[in-house]
Amino acid sequence: MSQNLGHGGSTFRDVCAQHGIAMTHQRQVLYEVMQGMAGHPSPEEIFAEVRRRIPAISLATVYKNIHIFVENGILREVSLHHGSQRLEISDQDHYHLVCSRCKAITDITAEDIELIPKQKHLGVGFLVERYSVDVIGLCARCQHSAEEATRVEC
Repeated sequence: MSQNLGHGGSTFRDVCAQHGIAMTHQRQVLYEVMQGMAGHPSPEEIFAEVRRRIPAISLATVYKNIHIFVENGILREVSLHHGSQRLEISDQDHYHLVCSRCKAITDITAEDIELIPKQKHLGVGFLVERYSVDVIGLCARCQHSAEEATRVEC
């Protein structure tokens, strides 16, 4: 039951082999669920979706496998500015807009913001693996809500 799921068209079996982790049914379901989820879900949101396919799975098992996927670069943790762990499955470099009010996270590309060119080494002995950029501000919905509240107060 190997499906073609992200990571350059690789099957889940290939992804496990590339990252040196055992392929299990629970991990495959977790990976497939992540492929189908929009946005940047929390572990609890992922657990709710995985549980639809594996009713007996525990939250601890989902957390353990998320941790294994993050450690091995299959999943990425995104912005810490929203108060809870949020995850994404993406093999393409991109960055995030994070609303300081509602905590919504929106993907943006490097072309959307001006960054210094990516360097492989910063300082003495520091090897850069990837950049993690969060642009903090107010999303359009929260800006609109703030404007509405200001008009009502006047």
